[in-house]
Amino acid sequence: MTRLIGISGSLRKQSFNSSLLRAAAELLPNGAELRIESIAEIGLYNGDEEAANGIPDPVAALKDAIAGADGLIISTPEYNNSIPGVLKNAVDWLSRPASDVPRVFGELPVAIMGASPGRFGTVLAQNAWLPILRALGTHHWSDRLLVAGASKAFDQDGRLIDDDVRQRLEKFLAKFIRFVSN
Repeated sequence: MTRLIGISGSLRKQSFNSSLLRAAAELLPNGAELRIESIAEIGLYNGDEEAANGIPDPVAALKDAIAGADGLIISTPEYNNSIPGVLKNAVDWLSRPASDVPRVFGELPVAIMGASPGRFGTVLAQNAWLPILRALGTHHWSDRLLVAGASKAFDQDGRLIDDDVRQRLEKFLAKFIRFVSN
């Protein structure tokens, strides 16, 4: 069984990126599972807080989940032509202490996908993640899934209704599972 962790970079209840992860969980090939984790309980990184109290419980739990997974899928929004601050903040916490980075991220296969109401999907955000993933020592998968016009790809309940996006997501997931398995 290939175990994946999925993280959405949006905290919004009607997030297209959270909806994309839920659709991915439904479309995985046999022999794979996707557990979607939340970053909602992770506060702002503060070195003084870390020094005084250590790693907060939500961060420690997510670190353990990622470290125990075969791969990670990040579903990233694009804010102001870059990555969302809330997701970068979560990754900053997840990389603490620095000595734990190899356990959590080292050689971990990571896929990036994203949905946006705009015309270009999340291409700039996905590009901005590359140096961060490289610095963490992940095994970044070069394929991407860009969902442009996301307001038409999902219904008001967050269900994927666009057949083209569904087919592209299924192919993306199947190829990522093969990448993880090699």
